[in-house]
Amino acid sequence: MDPVAIPLVRWTDRHTRITPNQITWAAFAGGLTAAGCFAQGGRNWLLAGAFVYHISFILDCVDGKLARLQGSGSPFGAWLDYMLDRVRVMCCTIALFAGQWLLRDEPGYLLLAVAVIFADMFRQLNAMKVNQVRAEMRDQISGHPAFDETDPPVFAEHLLRDRRKHGPGRMAPTGEVIDLHEEFRRTYPWYRASRDFLMRSRIRPHLVSGIEFQMAVFVIGPALGHLAAPVVVAGIGLLGFEVFLVHKLLLSTRDFTQTMHRLDTVPPPRQATEPPTLTDALEAASAVR
Repeated sequence: MDPVAIPLVRWTDRHTRITPNQITWAAFAGGLTAAGCFAQGGRNWLLAGAFVYHISFILDCVDGKLARLQGSGSPFGAWLDYMLDRVRVMCCTIALFAGQWLLRDEPGYLLLAVAVIFADMFRQLNAMKVNQVRAEMRDQISGHPAFDETDPPVFAEHLLRDRRKHGPGRMAPTGEVIDLHEEFRRTYPWYRASRDFLMRSRIRPHLVSGIEFQMAVFVIGPALGHLAAPVVVAGIGLLGFEVFLVHKLLLSTRDFTQTMHRLDTVPPPRQATEPPTLTDALEAASAVR
């Protein structure tokens, strides 16, 4: 997607006044158009729907990049993009498989529709909950009495993200580095090297996520004229990857438990006391005498 989306983002920013939210609505309109094509059921309509959906998905990749480039991102824009994406997937799923069911009178297509909707919703809910749990673990560690506002902890995942974003020439962290992925790296020592290799090759480490799943269901399947095989293969890959992320979260919770136990054994930093008053000093001197 990027070889097409990135030049389009630059051209849109330089030569138009189109806003990211307008592109989001355009992507949604393209998704509804693709759904209308899918509903017809015929071979040529499936090809047309696959083409239109691909254009819609490119636009969906453009709006967020344009917002970050212009610095115009907003919470409402993120909500709008998320909600319209879900409605687009729902409409295209119903139109695609209901169209084939009505055309071929095979109820198996309805089961495929249920499987696609379940996989997409599970992916979204799992991502939100995993991110929520990770944020809660970081907040509990940051709020532990072992740390104060002048010396907060630094999380290894944030250091790696900054390194990938800004390069290795970053200043060393001044606070204690907390690694919530230590057990994961110890269990899978090959993962980091393979991930870095994929990123250097401009391949997403998330090999089967929402992008690949939607491409398989709404572009590859209709273009080939065979929906079942792409849905089954992509669905197994997607759910397998989500299970892997849950396993990774489980290992992170173990690191979190060990970190909290270690911090609980460290005495909190001594609080600064107020300077003694004149009365206190005189009482102390009298006690010495």
